[in-house]
Amino acid sequence: MSLFNPADIGYAVRHQIVRLGTGARLFGRLITSFGAWRRFGLIRDQVHFLGNYSLSIIAISGLFVGFVLGLQGYYTLKSFGSSESVGLLVALSLLRELGPVVTGLLFAGRAGTSLTAEIGLMKAGEQLDAMQMMAVDPVQRILAPRFWGGVIAMPILAAIFSAVGIIGGWLVAVQLIGLDPGSFWSQMQNGVDVWKDVANGVIKSFVFGIAVTFIALLEGYSARATPEGVSHATTRTVVVASLTVLALDFLLTAMMFSI
Repeated sequence: MSLFNPADIGYAVRHQIVRLGTGARLFGRLITSFGAWRRFGLIRDQVHFLGNYSLSIIAISGLFVGFVLGLQGYYTLKSFGSSESVGLLVALSLLRELGPVVTGLLFAGRAGTSLTAEIGLMKAGEQLDAMQMMAVDPVQRILAPRFWGGVIAMPILAAIFSAVGIIGGWLVAVQLIGLDPGSFWSQMQNGVDVWKDVANGVIKSFVFGIAVTFIALLEGYSARATPEGVSHATTRTVVVASLTVLALDFLLTAMMFSI
C-alpha cells in the first residue's frame, strides 16, 4: 500500500495554486485601491488601531533590545580597545536590521492577528456577504483601509523602536557603564549614513508592513466561516508573516549591500 495517494497530492497542489491565484488577485486589488483614500477617516482610524495599540509592546521591546546591545557591544568592543564605538554599533544594528525585523515580527503577532480575527469574524457572521448583497465592495470598504493603515503604521513603529533602542543603549553605555557621552554620540553621528543606513531601514519596514498586513487580511478573508477556521487562520498569520519577514529581510539585505 502506497503511503502517498496521488489524488491527495494533486488536490493539495491544486489547492495551493488556487490559493496563490486568489492571493495575487486580492493583492492587486489592494495595491490599486486608491479610492480608499477618499475616505481618509477610515485609514486614520486603522492607523490609530494598529499603531497606537502596538506602541507599548514596540517601545518596551526596543528599550530592552537597546539595553542588551549596549551591554554586549561594550564587552565585545572592549576587547578590541574600541569601547567608544558602542553608540555606532547600537545605531547600525537597530537601523539596519533589528529595528525593522523585530518590529515586523511584533507587528505580525499583535496587529496581524487582530486583523485576521476581525476579518474572519466578520466573514463568519456573514457581514461581508451582507455588504455584497447591498452592492458594497468589502475589499474597498473593509480591507483596503486596513491595508493602507498597516502600511503607514509599520514604518512609524520601526522608527520608534530604533529611537527607543538607541536611548536604551545610551542609558547602559553612558549612565550605567560610564562611557563618555560625547564619544557615544559623535561616533554614531559620524558613522551612520542617511541613505545607506536610515533609508534602507525605512524601505525594509515599508516592505514588511505591506507583507504582514496583506498576509493578515488574506488569511482572514479566506478563512473558513467557523470558529475553528478563524483560529487556524490567526495561527497561520503569525507563522507565515514571521517567516515572510525573515525571508524578505535576507533578500533585501542582499540587494541593498550588493549595489
